[in-house]
Amino acid sequence: MSQNEARYTVRSLILTAIVAIVGTVLVLEMSGRISHTDNKDHVPVGDFQAIHITEGETFRMSPKSSELHAVCENGYLAIAADVDPSFRGILVDYKNRGVRCARPSPMGAPAPRAPEAPATDD
Repeated sequence: MSQNEARYTVRSLILTAIVAIVGTVLVLEMSGRISHTDNKDHVPVGDFQAIHITEGETFRMSPKSSELHAVCENGYLAIAADVDPSFRGILVDYKNRGVRCARPSPMGAPAPRAPEAPATDD
C-alpha cells in the first residue's frame, strides 16, 4: 500500500453511520414524512402470548409485573394501561375474534320443554 492511500478508523466509520441515521430521521421529521398520531383508536396496546399450563408442570415467567391490567368489558377481556386507564383494547385471537371473559354455557340457550305424556293407571 502506498503512503498516499487514505485510511479510515472504525470509530470514524461508526460515527459517520450514526450521524447519517440521525440526519435522515431529522430530515424526514422536518419534512412531515414521519407521522405521529394522537388517535388511540387503531393503535395496538400490546402483543401477547398464551402459555399452556399443565398440572404439576412449572413455567418461567418474569418476576416483574407488566404495566397492564385486564378488565371485563361488555363480556370480552380488555387490556388497559395502569398509567392511562383510558388507553384500553379488547383482546382478540389471530383471526381478530374477541376473547370472552367467561366460558359460555355448553347448553347454549335453554331448550324448550317437551310436553309430558299423561300418566297411565295400570
